[in-house]
Amino acid sequence: MFGEVLKSVEKKLSDETGEHVKIYSSGTLGGGCINHASKLETSIGNVFLKWNARCNTDMFIREAEGLKELAKATDGYLKVPGVLCSEYVTDNPGFLVLEYLEPGYGSENDDEKLGRGLAKVHQFFSDKFGFYSNNYCGATPQNNTYSDSWAEFFREKRLRYLLDLIQKHRPVPGHLFKNFEKLLDRLPDLIPETSTPVLIHGDLWSGNYMNTDNGPALIDPAAYYAEREMEFAIITMFGGFSSRFYSAYNEVNPLEPDWRSRNELYQLYHVLNHYYLFGGGYLQQSLSIISRFV
Repeated sequence: MFGEVLKSVEKKLSDETGEHVKIYSSGTLGGGCINHASKLETSIGNVFLKWNARCNTDMFIREAEGLKELAKATDGYLKVPGVLCSEYVTDNPGFLVLEYLEPGYGSENDDEKLGRGLAKVHQFFSDKFGFYSNNYCGATPQNNTYSDSWAEFFREKRLRYLLDLIQKHRPVPGHLFKNFEKLLDRLPDLIPETSTPVLIHGDLWSGNYMNTDNGPALIDPAAYYAEREMEFAIITMFGGFSSRFYSAYNEVNPLEPDWRSRNELYQLYHVLNHYYLFGGGYLQQSLSIISRFV
C-alpha cells in the first residue's frame, strides 16, 4: 500500500509544482498516534509525508487549511511547515505533504519565542467565532459553524456538539447527563461576551509543537477563531509550558487577570474529547469540573 501512496504523492507534487517530481527514498518517522509519517527525499528536496487509509475522508484537507491559516498569523515569530499538497481519502489512502522541518534541540530562549509567537497569533482576528470549514481535534470532528457569540459557540458548537457525539458512541447515563445539561444552561452567565474572535491552534499541547534549529514550529492544528483563553485549556491540561513561556506571552498580549477562573471550564471540552476517544476516568474528571461551576 505504501508504494501506491508514494506514486500518488509523486503525481500530486508534480501537478502542484509544474515539474516532474521523483521520490528517491523514504524513512519512517515516529511520534504520531493516528497517522503514518515518513521523511521523503525527493527531486525538490526533503519533504514530510503523513498518510492514512482509515480516517475521515477530508482530514488531511482540513489540516492543510489550518496550517495555511496559522502561517498567515505567525508574522515570522513562529515557524509553520509549508503545505505542498493534500489529498482526500478515497479508495486510496489520503495524505498531506509538508515542508520538512529538521528537528533541533532548540535554544534556551525557545520558551520565550513560543510565548511571544503565540501571543502574536492571538492578535490575528476575525469578525465571527468559528472557521470557514469544519475540522478535527485529533480524530474528533469539530463543528466550526460561525457564530457572533462566543458563549453560544462554546456551548453549542463545542460542548453540546461533542456531548451529542458521546451519546451516540459512549453514552453517559441519564442521571449523570443532567449535570451537563445544567452547565449548558448556566454557560451564558459564566463566560464573558466581550471576547474578540482570534485565531488559535486549537490543540496546543507539548506534542503539537516542535523545536527546530530556527526556533519553535506549530504542527497538527485544530485551528479556528475563538476566545483566546480556549487555547490555554489544553496548554494547562497536560503542562510542559514553563513560566518563561507565560511571561513572554503576557509581555506581548497580556491575559486577563482572572483567566484561570475560567480555565477548567474550557478544559472541559478536551476532557470530554478524551472521554469520547478513550473512555475511562475522563467522565468522572468532567463531572468534577462541572461540580465547581453549577
